[in-house]
Amino acid sequence: MIPVEIGVQSPRVVHFTEHNNEEGLRCPLDLVEELRDKAAIRVAAYQQRVSRYYNKRVSPRPLRQGDLVLRNSVVADPTGTRGKLAPTWEGPYRIKRVLHPGTFKLETLGGREIARAWNAEHLRKYYQ
Repeated sequence: MIPVEIGVQSPRVVHFTEHNNEEGLRCPLDLVEELRDKAAIRVAAYQQRVSRYYNKRVSPRPLRQGDLVLRNSVVADPTGTRGKLAPTWEGPYRIKRVLHPGTFKLETLGGREIARAWNAEHLRKYYQ
């Protein structure tokens, strides 16, 4: 209550009752579960819209075991010792096995396995 309301009675002070005040405070507590459900529905709808927008722009890379690929040379040598005019892609390499969708183990054409796994984002299909 502000000091002015002590001297001049406002409708808020005149019509105040303790019972109505407590009932008014409890009413939103009864609706908390409903508000949470509405928020969860809005979040799910938003996530679906974002997913649809993202997936619309993604181009699938159907790489299978035995395919020949080129790997990104910048990712292969992160130290940056390569020059500006060095080739961007190196290879070809053969996909030895698919670890997960989009993750591959590579081997050279001679059969020597490459130490780390490679993401499809850093690979490009090699056409002969």
